Amino acid sequence: MNRLPLQAVLFDMDGTLVDTERLWWEAVEQVAGRALSEADRPEVLGRPVEYTAAWLAAITGTPAADLAETLHREFADRVRTGIVPRPGALALLDALAREGVPTALVTASPRAVADTVLDALGADRFAVSVTADDTPHTKPAPDPYLAACRALGVDPAVCVAVEDTETGVASAEAAGCAVLAVPSLAPIEAAPGRTVLASLEGVSVDRLRSLLPYRLRVMTWNLWYGGTKVRDHRAKQLKVIAETDVDVVGLQETYGGAAEELAETLGWHHHSAGPNLGIISRLPIRAVLGDPDVGFYGAAGARIAVGDQEVEVWTAHFDAEHYGPYESEPLAHEEVRTGQMRDTLRRISDAAPVVLVGDFNSPSHLDRPDVAWPVTKAAEEAGLGDSFRQARPDAVRDPGHTWSPVHAHPEPQDRIDFVLHRGLRVLHSRTYVSGTPRTWPDVEDNDWPSDHAAVITTFSLGSGPGTV
Repeated sequence: MNRLPLQAVLFDMDGTLVDTERLWWEAVEQVAGRALSEADRPEVLGRPVEYTAAWLAAITGTPAADLAETLHREFADRVRTGIVPRPGALALLDALAREGVPTALVTASPRAVADTVLDALGADRFAVSVTADDTPHTKPAPDPYLAACRALGVDPAVCVAVEDTETGVASAEAAGCAVLAVPSLAPIEAAPGRTVLASLEGVSVDRLRSLLPYRLRVMTWNLWYGGTKVRDHRAKQLKVIAETDVDVVGLQETYGGAAEELAETLGWHHHSAGPNLGIISRLPIRAVLGDPDVGFYGAAGARIAVGDQEVEVWTAHFDAEHYGPYESEPLAHEEVRTGQMRDTLRRISDAAPVVLVGDFNSPSHLDRPDVAWPVTKAAEEAGLGDSFRQARPDAVRDPGHTWSPVHAHPEPQDRIDFVLHRGLRVLHSRTYVSGTPRTWPDVEDNDWPSDHAAVITTFSLGSGPGTV
């Protein structure tokens, strides 16, 4: 089972890498003129200087700007004379450097304080630093972590953020990062996507990698009469699956035995339904769904184990007659395909996550907005997102045509094969055709053994905020 690759580790500063929470607490006590209590923690820990200054101003009546200046000075004086790295922090930074994993410093402290700490730790340990001065909003907003990821050129879904406060954890999770929380003064509860440890001592790079969510890469592929229009079609199909490193393939036009034969050769799991549909999976299939005797058109599903979770994956093939763009009345026959889609949607569980792939034999309303294509609209109304169009929202720049790499003009070029989903995060989506296929009827020596392009979407099973 593949986890997403660790591309960067993003470290909070105060209380995480260096023991400055105590110094900040002492500085606030000095400025407040009293000892702080447990009730004061939410106003002090993980907050930018300006926030705490405004809080003190409301209590004392002193102008917030004056208090902020005094807090800056008191804290900076303590940092210069009393900074202490947290246990395990430097060892983990060194281990990440040895393995070539980039790191960033992401702090709610101002630039002047961060630079003082960077001088003490070694600024060359970090590829990027983001401070309270660098984004419009600081923690708990996601802005600082998103800014660090942009500067590193990485996706938050493949990063681990290391934090010590609830405020910082909220920021990192809102950005879509996996989180390792190492509380310094206030406790933090474990949660999905969040691991809580007492210390960074003994934390390895592999331990950080294990915190990332699982990857699920799904392909939809119409095999075109099982691939039999092309010589050595089975070997070519296997080559495509190996090249694309997919986890699950929803198949249409299996010609009876393709799903079983491909799965047996690959050592994968499979589910075959009727004469036309199949699912092959490198991941265990826990249950099969739908009517196993479905006809040539319809849908079949399987419940697939992804780590400690399960994902429903369905493959569908809808009626090919009277393709809308061929017709003078484009929607005249769409009620047949729409009925097949609605029947499929009734079979799909209400639970997430779900993936529905297939050859719908219909364009998308997202690509041709001049016609309200009802098949894809029905799926959208049922809460299923179009992964390709989520990843590539510009239909002009990225048309994503899957029909057809071998049927040339005057055939319309359209996107009729889809990977839809509910409850997953889309990391990437593309169409795929190997080689440069010759057009019909000169197809028997093509490397690509189909008349459709495949669609491949990579999902994260993490709880990130949206598509990137």
